[in-house]
Amino acid sequence: MINPRLENKVVLITGANHGIGAATAKAFAEQGAKVFISYFRGDCALSAAELAAVRAAGVGGPALYYANQQQSGELIVQEIVAGGGTAVSFPADLSDTTNIPRLFDQCEQELGPVDVLVNNHTHCVLETFDPARVTTDGFPVSFVSAAEIDRHFAINARAYALMMGEYVQRYLDRGANWGRIINISTDAAHEHVANVSYAASKHAIESYGRSAAAELGRYGITVNIVAPGPIQTGYITPEAEAEIAPNTPLGRLGQPEDVADVIVFMASEQARWLTGQLLYVGGGWRMGQ
Repeated sequence: MINPRLENKVVLITGANHGIGAATAKAFAEQGAKVFISYFRGDCALSAAELAAVRAAGVGGPALYYANQQQSGELIVQEIVAGGGTAVSFPADLSDTTNIPRLFDQCEQELGPVDVLVNNHTHCVLETFDPARVTTDGFPVSFVSAAEIDRHFAINARAYALMMGEYVQRYLDRGANWGRIINISTDAAHEHVANVSYAASKHAIESYGRSAAAELGRYGITVNIVAPGPIQTGYITPEAEAEIAPNTPLGRLGQPEDVADVIVFMASEQARWLTGQLLYVGGGWRMGQ
């Protein structure tokens, strides 16, 4: 029987109120880990009633994606606790660097020092270099701007790096000898038509992760990267799913739980000799070279 040895490990997961982050929180809790859920809810034009109706309908597209992002992390906590697990949540905008030590302080106060860090919180606003692709239909696509470039990198790259730095400092201060960092990227990190700042910022995550793996192995910390393919976190419309599923070697659309299981594996004892690696997790949608 495989034992991942994650019982009572403290896991800090950012962006865990929905999608991959929420599924990952539940997956770690099922292994007996104590889970700290960080999340952020931005402005939303939909009312509470409209959000509830969209979630109830469950039809993929912009409205469901935005509705899922507006969920409170407390909902995930309640589900985990109801199942006998341990979890707490804390809202934080990681574009504000002062929130990063606050997250760790709160986690230590509530659950203890962080053993496993999962960087998942993501900002994604579609941008393009091609004026012909600019649109307000569906998910709006804007022409590249300084403001959106800065916000993508502040959340998707700078925050990941600073979260890793905070983790390492506290890890060394307490004399720890076992640690895991898993960064969530995307299989489109090297290029993405009409999503250029998102792709570039995710590529930066991969660079930071590999550098951290090379430098932190001496301290007993592994650092790995998960690059999901198309995963139904609410944004994929039925029409898009009809195109994606038959073109995926495993023949279906990915679900958050598919990625969560790989993240848990990367934190497990069975992945002790795995570091500095990027795994494409998309049913074969994209394959490593």
